[in-house]
Amino acid sequence: MYQVYIRSFADGNGGGVGDIAGMKSRLGYLRDLGVDAVWINPWYESPMLDGGYDVSNFREIDPLFGSTAEATEFIEAAHEHGIRVIADLVPNHTSAQHVWFQEALAAKPGDPARDRYVFHPGKGADGAEPPSDWESVFGGPAWTRLSDGDWYLHIFDGSQPDLNWEHPEVRADFEEILRFWLDRGIDGFRIDVAHGLVKDLTFPDTGGRTELLGTKHPVDHPFWDRDGVHEIIRTWRAILDQYDDRMMVAEAWVHRERLPLYLRPDEYHQSFNFDLVEAKWNAESFAEIISTSYKASSAIDAASTWVLSNHDVVRHSTRYGLPAETDVRRWLLEGPHEDLEAELGNVRARAAGLISLSLPGSSYLYQGDELGLPEVWDLPTDVLQDPVWERSEHKAKGRDGCRVPLPWEPTGPSLGYGPGEPWLPQPAQFAQLAASVQAADPTSMLLLYRQAIALRREHLIHTEQLEMIDLGPNVLAYQRGSITVIVNMSDKPVPVPRGNLLISSDPGQTGSQLAPDTAAWIGTQ
Repeated sequence: MYQVYIRSFADGNGGGVGDIAGMKSRLGYLRDLGVDAVWINPWYESPMLDGGYDVSNFREIDPLFGSTAEATEFIEAAHEHGIRVIADLVPNHTSAQHVWFQEALAAKPGDPARDRYVFHPGKGADGAEPPSDWESVFGGPAWTRLSDGDWYLHIFDGSQPDLNWEHPEVRADFEEILRFWLDRGIDGFRIDVAHGLVKDLTFPDTGGRTELLGTKHPVDHPFWDRDGVHEIIRTWRAILDQYDDRMMVAEAWVHRERLPLYLRPDEYHQSFNFDLVEAKWNAESFAEIISTSYKASSAIDAASTWVLSNHDVVRHSTRYGLPAETDVRRWLLEGPHEDLEAELGNVRARAAGLISLSLPGSSYLYQGDELGLPEVWDLPTDVLQDPVWERSEHKAKGRDGCRVPLPWEPTGPSLGYGPGEPWLPQPAQFAQLAASVQAADPTSMLLLYRQAIALRREHLIHTEQLEMIDLGPNVLAYQRGSITVIVNMSDKPVPVPRGNLLISSDPGQTGSQLAPDTAAWIGTQ
């Protein structure tokens, strides 16, 4: 699965922002890369205060990206290339410009028009304090007070009011939204904040006892991972099952003990496994995550998913170049930036790609993974658009650094991304990482990914078997059918198992030794 952050993939109409025309023009590239499907970040009508995750109309494509007719044409064109299309769906909240919220704002406290969202009186004298101590994911309180005294809930930005999933009209409308896009040929949905729909409407305080996005929070949190979400999921699954071969995948930041609940036969087909995103670069950590995840998914006959980067996290080629103890999000703004060993990060990113693509289940690539793009950590603060920057009162730089438009050519005002200046500036180093440059270089990251995906299809997708192997300290190794995967995470060369070298993350791999921070696939038959 290849994640397309549409704003930054390719600009086809010259507006400076990626669009459907741009995606369509690059379908040949995706076919040649070998992907089976694309997941597109939200392309619906939106004021774009949070990169499209603030949706004002779920049934129309935003004019910034094209039209609903163009979306249907893109789906058909992708199918002609053998590529399926998964759309992002954002059911936790809408834009404040959604017609429902505008009706709520025009109504008075207690009016039924507000019942589709989570409105509540405040605490304290004259209701001047928020109904609870809940915090926004983007920083600051999760409540905003209107001039009439009522407070409304927004787990994210104030421009993204949370829907009330206890309201029958909310449930019915999203069922119709699913059918609307399924009827237009969409192959499935990635469900945003899948674990956050249902809230405890008694609004108990959290006391700051849990993180907001992560996999360690307790199971009784008042707005994360509540049991009521599963009834909603089962309704959606029943709709998808009425169509041929459709799927949905959950973005569910939940404890690994809770994840199987989302993957029961009548719920999601897949749920993202974010453990590798959070893993430190050492064999013990990777082995524990791979082994535990494999056993858990096998126990419920589900396909595991493997993610190294996405539009919400610092790119892994940069993460792997920082000291293990670094708080990566804080590092973006605070540094020390001299801690970054960029070449080390790139070497490890090559090896990590071979890990992700060798594991059973589904591998999700974020656009630019295959080019080895680094995080653009030094974006000037005056170009930042992520609401995290403002909501945190300029204490967190946000996610723009992983969303910089892709380089397709080594020259031009946007390096082939489009005919004009891109919506975020590209660093000079992107020129040498351009797709056309890498396509002509047999040692490039792009060629590594193309070769690995082809080998994956030839040798690995026909078996879900995985067996961990002990090849010494800080060496990650496992058997996949006739393939032995070995990753040297130590600081010294290690012996390569006997067999046929199919691929190595080191393009100069020769002999019987595997260099540090290098991965290889060895054919044993």
